[in-house]
Order: sequence, then structure tokens, then C-alpha cells
Amino acid sequence: MNRLISILILILVVLSCNNIERPKKPDNLISKDKMVDVITDISLMNAAKGLDKDLLEKNAINPANYIYEKYDIDSTQFAASNNYYAYDVKEYEKIYTRVKERLEKKKAEYNLLQEQDKKEKDSIRQVKKKERDSIKKLNININR
Repeated sequence: MNRLISILILILVVLSCNNIERPKKPDNLISKDKMVDVITDISLMNAAKGLDKDLLEKNAINPANYIYEKYDIDSTQFAASNNYYAYDVKEYEKIYTRVKERLEKKKAEYNLLQEQDKKEKDSIRQVKKKERDSIKKLNININR
């Protein structure tokens, strides 16, 4: 009997999930391209907040407000657009695939800059070492 009740409840839950209606298209729907930009920046801001929250607070930067002002949107518009796109899982996945690609590209650019900076610092260190070595040689020659 318990098993029958469990199966009936499961069937009711599954059937009730099929009645979810597509959200109404918002009047001020954010375009897919702009959504990719917004979500990319939100991801970057969340990473920055996780990395150095104190720096953001010190400079009085509110990540959410910054994003909304940058893209001239508000939280309600973003939430409604996000809800609308999230209903179609395949389209939503395409948006997030583009976000992921952009983040990976930015990471590669950052790694390249970091590598160039390291090479520059290494070459400066080498020049300074040569200068120190040449000064030591001069001191040795003068003292003889």
C-alpha cells in the first residue's frame, strides 16, 4: 500500500512539472548578446569580490550596481530576462557557452600579460645583477 501511494505521488509530481508555462516575454527583454556581456561581467565581478572584497569596499564599488549602471539595466529587468531565457535550457546553455568562451579568452590574455610581466621583471633583475657584479669587480680592482 505504501509503495502504491509513493508511486502515485511520484506520478503526480512528474505530471505537475509538465504544466510549467513559458514566462511571458518581458517588454524590456535584454538581448542575448547583451546578456552574454552582463553575465560575463557578473562572473568577473564575483571573482574580484572573492579575491579582494576589501579593495572593492575601500573604493565604494558595489558590483551589482556597477553592472546595472554599465549596461543601463536594473535588477528587475535582468531577473525577468534571465528567467525568460532560462526556460529554454538549450538557448540558455548557448548563452553560458559564450560566457565561458569569453572568460577563457580573458584568462588566456591575462596569462599572456602575466608571462610578459614576469619576463620583463626577470630581464630587469639580470641587468641589475650585472651592474652589481661590475661594481664588485671595480671595487676589487681599486682595492688591489
